[in-house]
Amino acid sequence: MTTPQERQEWQFFTALPQADRRLAAAWWLLVLGRGVMPAVFAVTMGLLVGAVQTDASLTWPLAALGTVFVLLQVLAPLHEAVSANLGSKLAAWLNDELAVACSDPPGIGHLEDPELTNDLTTAREFDLGMTGPPMFLNVGFIAIGMVEIVSGVASAVVLLAFSWWASPLLLGAWVSTHWLLRDSSIWKDRNTDDVRSAQRHADYAYRLAVDAAPGKELRLFGLQEWTIERFRRRRRRLFELQYEATRLRQRSVLLALLVLAVANGLVFWALGSGAVSGDLPLGRLVVYAQVAIGVSAVAFGSFNWALDGASAPVASVLRLRPAMAPAGALSAGMRTPDARAPRTELRVRDLRFTYPRTDRQIYDGLDLTVPAGSSLAIVGQNGAGKTTLAKLLCRLYDPDSGAIEVDGVDLRDLDVDAWRDRVTAVFQDFVRFDLPLRDNVAPQGAPDEDILAALRDAGAEDLADLDTPLAKGYEGGTDLSGGQWQRVALARALCAVRRGAGLVLLDEPTAQLDVRGEAAIFDRILEATRDVTTILISHRFSTVRHADRIAVLEHGRVIELGNHDELMGSGGRYRTMFELQASRFTATTDAEGVDYDVLA
Repeated sequence: MTTPQERQEWQFFTALPQADRRLAAAWWLLVLGRGVMPAVFAVTMGLLVGAVQTDASLTWPLAALGTVFVLLQVLAPLHEAVSANLGSKLAAWLNDELAVACSDPPGIGHLEDPELTNDLTTAREFDLGMTGPPMFLNVGFIAIGMVEIVSGVASAVVLLAFSWWASPLLLGAWVSTHWLLRDSSIWKDRNTDDVRSAQRHADYAYRLAVDAAPGKELRLFGLQEWTIERFRRRRRRLFELQYEATRLRQRSVLLALLVLAVANGLVFWALGSGAVSGDLPLGRLVVYAQVAIGVSAVAFGSFNWALDGASAPVASVLRLRPAMAPAGALSAGMRTPDARAPRTELRVRDLRFTYPRTDRQIYDGLDLTVPAGSSLAIVGQNGAGKTTLAKLLCRLYDPDSGAIEVDGVDLRDLDVDAWRDRVTAVFQDFVRFDLPLRDNVAPQGAPDEDILAALRDAGAEDLADLDTPLAKGYEGGTDLSGGQWQRVALARALCAVRRGAGLVLLDEPTAQLDVRGEAAIFDRILEATRDVTTILISHRFSTVRHADRIAVLEHGRVIELGNHDELMGSGGRYRTMFELQASRFTATTDAEGVDYDVLA
């Protein structure tokens, strides 16, 4: 059974002071102040009527009534402004918490865990308006709902002065609508696969439409209307799912109307009887009639869907942090590796690894030894586990069993941050920072001479000045081609070598370079990394052949190992792959028999 503290609505209200304590306190004070004002207004109106009826002085009743009226007008816009600011602060706090939850774990398993996808989607996209208003509006809607509830309760308290039974009867009738209409306006099944699928597809189509990167191909292939229609269709599906889940049900509405008619009929019959018999003076009748109507403010209304829409992302963010921490956790080693480690060898011993929540084993007893200061190229078919090895060497995951050892020490026994100071890498999906060239090459800072030397080694010395932003959206910014960006990523790795990294991982480092540029750049890379250990992952055999040794991976194991000449001489898998790729460059006709000279 869910405790009150575990409900997402409770978590929403406890998050408000964490976003901004002073604004949250002001918000609650305004909720209470605005909530009691209608009941106070009814009382002052009754005092005024009573004074008129008895020919008493009207000064104080009029002054009180005027003061309450002014407060009713002033507090509403003030509360609206506080709610908007508090909602913005809450959205910022949620984004901060989400950023910490995603970036704090030392590994990346939590970011690739399908079990966390739904919460991550809700937490990441809550302010885009896909499944509800943004947070700064939602907090305002909730404020209105809270004011109405306080107003209804305050009116019920005043009504107690009329009769002990009338107040609980009327309050109970209006509160019952929250149960009778509980399936309306609250999207309780928003976490279903159907809803999440529609939301993800709608968001994807939206990003295609507004992001710069897809813009070229959308226009080239005439996909603008296709993209907009896809977005509209998926978003329409979201609205249909929401309507189906929250529409009013006829039977519930009729039962609610019956309950309300009976309760209100009894109370107003009693009020009328008291007035007719003379037991209820006119002034009190005015007060009790107003507060009897005011109790209705606690009825089921927009407060419910607003609170549900705002509390869902809060609950998702609060769930993610404790869930992501173990999913992205790594063994906490304490040892510090030697400078420029590895100094003797890097050894992979009987390695076994399967990605979390999947069945396919990537490695099944992988063994591999890389002497320190040498270069090793890894080749194999797609899915052979080449990039996974780079992730394990960077300690983005821990192996299931077996070990990766550096100079005889298991990586899991080393401090994660200290080991990563000894490693640098260029991944296939390297980051392109919308920052100056200097910060792209050395995000954590480095002397300009090291940055310039790394750019020279990567063949990127003439790309731009160090202070030039690498994005056209900034003043003085520039855009780079794919090959130029790859040189910047290589320079980032080579700069890290100059700053002390002893292991270099290159995952398809020259995939976006032309063949001639690739050979020249890779020779310069090997020269710049001659004193460290280099592991190259590539499909380009013109690059692979430069490595000291080459390992062929298949089915989670090394099936061939040697230098280029040795592997070519053995006539195995490597030679087959090499000759297949080389034939593309030595052929004189295309696949249809047309001479390349004619094509040229």
